[in-house]
Amino acid sequence: MGPRVQLPPEIQLAQRLAGNEQVTRDRAVRKLRKYIVARTQRAEGGFTHDELLKVWKGLFYCMWMQDKPLLQEELGRTISQLVHAFQTTEAQHLFLQTFWQTMNREWPGIDRLRLDKFYMLMRMVLREALTALQTQGWDERQTEQLLELLTTEILHPDSEAPNGVKSHFIEIFLEELTKVGAHELTADQNLRLIGPFCKIAAQTQDSLVLHNIAQGIFETIVEQAPLAIEELMNELEEEELSEEEELSEEEALSEEEVLEEEEAQEPGVLSREPPKGSVCRAQRPLDEQAEDDDEDSASPVLQFDYKAVADRLFEMASRQDTPPQNRKRLYKVIRKLQALAEGLFPEADMPEAAYRNPRGGRRVRMKKRLSGSQLQDKTGRRAKEALRSDLSPGSTRRRRRRRAGGDPAVPRERPRGHGGRGAPRRQRRPQVGAKAKTAGCQEPKAKRKRTPEGQK
Repeated sequence: MGPRVQLPPEIQLAQRLAGNEQVTRDRAVRKLRKYIVARTQRAEGGFTHDELLKVWKGLFYCMWMQDKPLLQEELGRTISQLVHAFQTTEAQHLFLQTFWQTMNREWPGIDRLRLDKFYMLMRMVLREALTALQTQGWDERQTEQLLELLTTEILHPDSEAPNGVKSHFIEIFLEELTKVGAHELTADQNLRLIGPFCKIAAQTQDSLVLHNIAQGIFETIVEQAPLAIEELMNELEEEELSEEEELSEEEALSEEEVLEEEEAQEPGVLSREPPKGSVCRAQRPLDEQAEDDDEDSASPVLQFDYKAVADRLFEMASRQDTPPQNRKRLYKVIRKLQALAEGLFPEADMPEAAYRNPRGGRRVRMKKRLSGSQLQDKTGRRAKEALRSDLSPGSTRRRRRRRAGGDPAVPRERPRGHGGRGAPRRQRRPQVGAKAKTAGCQEPKAKRKRTPEGQK
C-alpha cells in the first residue's frame, strides 16, 4: 500500500467548511481566518486565483448548510469580515473577485428557499468591501480598482453574472454606500463611485439592466434630493449654533461662578440641584429625549452635485454609439437632475385632476379613439331619437301643460272602484294612426255622471 497523499491546506479547509456538522464548520471558519493572516503576512506568501476559488466553494456550502436566520446572519458577518484578514490590498481584491465569480457560477443552482441567505451574504460582502476602502481613506487609486473589479465581474455585458446577481447588486449599492460613507464622502467622491453605472447605462443592450440602473441609482438620487438638501442645511445650522454656544458658554460660566458664591454665603437656601441617585436627577428633559429620537430616526443621505451628475450622464448619452432607447431613458433623468440643480423639484407625472377622478383620463382617451364616421353615426342617431320624441302626441300634451300650468279639469289619477279599492284600471293606448289624426285636436271634455231615470 503506497503512502497517503496529503491534500493542500485549501482543499482540506474547503472539505471541513462543507461538512455536515456545525461544530466542524465553525471550527474550520476560525482556522481559515488564522491561516489567511499567517499566509498573507509573509512577503513571498499570498493566494493564487485557483486557491481562493476552492476556499470560496467551501464557504459557499458552509452557508448553504447553515439553518436558522440568526445563525445565518452571524455566519454571513463572519465570512464577509474575512476580507480584513488579508494584509495587502491586492489580496483583498482577489478575495472579492473570487467571491463574485463563485456567486455567478453557483447562482443557477440556488433554490428559492435559500435565496434570502445569499442575498444577505452579497450585501454583507459589499459592505465590508466599502469599509475596507473607508479604512484606506477613500484613496482614489484603490477606489478605481474596486469599481473596475465590480464592473468587470457584475455590470459589464461580457460578464457571466446572472440577472438576479446584477439586479440585487444595483439595488443595494447606494444603500450600503450610504451606511458606510454618508458622513465622510463628498459630492465629487460620490460622482466617482457612481461613474460605472453612468457608463453601463449608456452602453448596455439589456433593457432590464438599463431599467434597474435608472430606477435604483439615478431615480433614487432624485427621490433623496429633499432629504439631502435638508441634511446639508442642518449641518450648516449646527456649525453656526456650535460657534454661538462656545461664546455663550464662556459667558454662562462666569455667571454661574457668581451665583455659586452668593448661594454659599446664604446658608438657609437649599440647593436647586437634586441629590445624586434620585429619579429627578437621572431623568433627562423631554426636549433632549425628543431630539435624540429625531436623530436616531433620521438616516444619513449621500450628497451629490446634481449639475455634475447631469453633465456626466449627458456626456455618455449623447454619444453616437448610444442606443436610442438608452438615450431616451437617460434624457428623462437628466431633465430631473437639471431641475434639481436649478432648485426646482420635479412634479408628479400624473396631474392633480387624475387623483380626484381616476377614470377621467380613460374617458378622454376613449373620446380620442372615436373616428369621424363613428361620431357622425352617434350624433345622427341622437338627432333622430330627439325628433321622434318631439313629434309624439304625448310630448305635445306635456309641453302644453307646462306652458298653461296644467289643466285642473282633467284628473291625474282615476278612482279605484268602490271606496278607492281594487286594482287600477289600465289606460288604453291609442293606435299609431289615431295619434297622427288627433295630434292637432283639442282635449276631450270630462264625462258627465249618469243619473237614474226617476230623478230626471
